[in-house]
Amino acid sequence: MEIRSMTGFGRAEYADAVYRISVEVKSVNSRFLDLNIRMPKQFNANESNIRKVLKDYVTRGKMDLFINYEAFSGGEQSVHLNLSLAGEYLSAIRKIASEYAIPDNVSVMNIASMPEVLSLSEESEDDALLFERLEPVLRQALEMFVENRTREGENLKKDLLDKLSEMEQIVGRIDVRAPEIVAAYEKKLHDKVAELLGTTGIDEDRIVEEVTIYSDKVCTDEERVRLHSHIKNMEKKLIDGGSVGRELDFLAQEMNREANTTLSKAQDLVTADDAIALKTLIEKIREQVQNIE
Repeated sequence: MEIRSMTGFGRAEYADAVYRISVEVKSVNSRFLDLNIRMPKQFNANESNIRKVLKDYVTRGKMDLFINYEAFSGGEQSVHLNLSLAGEYLSAIRKIASEYAIPDNVSVMNIASMPEVLSLSEESEDDALLFERLEPVLRQALEMFVENRTREGENLKKDLLDKLSEMEQIVGRIDVRAPEIVAAYEKKLHDKVAELLGTTGIDEDRIVEEVTIYSDKVCTDEERVRLHSHIKNMEKKLIDGGSVGRELDFLAQEMNREANTTLSKAQDLVTADDAIALKTLIEKIREQVQNIE
């Protein structure tokens, strides 16, 4: 399965002598699936059907869907007359004429042109027919949308795999450096005691004890094992594909925790620099996985 970005765009349109319909869809990243649909009111009865189609293509993201529809030979139109309202208009006009001694020259056209006296209505189109017209255009727009998301997702996947490879190299350097740090400390301690007391005054057991305490203090074995494991796990999920955004986000948080601990234990400038580089990479990874579905 492919990796998909949560950022995408798609558009489709169909027109003939009877109607024209266009669909546009776009999305940005979001923790959940957030659908916002803007459509003509005649499609309101089909909103649940539209949402079902959308969920065939999308699992996460803040998604905006725009539907435009125009019927060239729509349903039958009819004129409605509101006689009671016309009577009220007429009564009010005659009262004005009487009150201010104005000639009462009101005509039928005057009354008919008043708001809401005459109204034009159109019989609504069949809901099933409307959805039959909409669905193929909607799916075409969504297929373009998914293709766009997939293309962007592949770019994210490649970038993340490159960053994970770089992380693996950094953790590998810390692996190599770890025993060297302890050995350097032991030599430094041994040389310092020899300088102060001479070779005959060195208590080797005491040196071993101090080195053991120091070794426990700076030991990052568990953190490094978990980092290697998280890196391999994230690589596998990226290669397997699917809707893995939430899982990748969790793994990135766990990586950051282990990197923080490694940095806090660093008693060596080289290791500290590597731990900082590790944290910088993890932060970049966390930003990227926020965009994966």
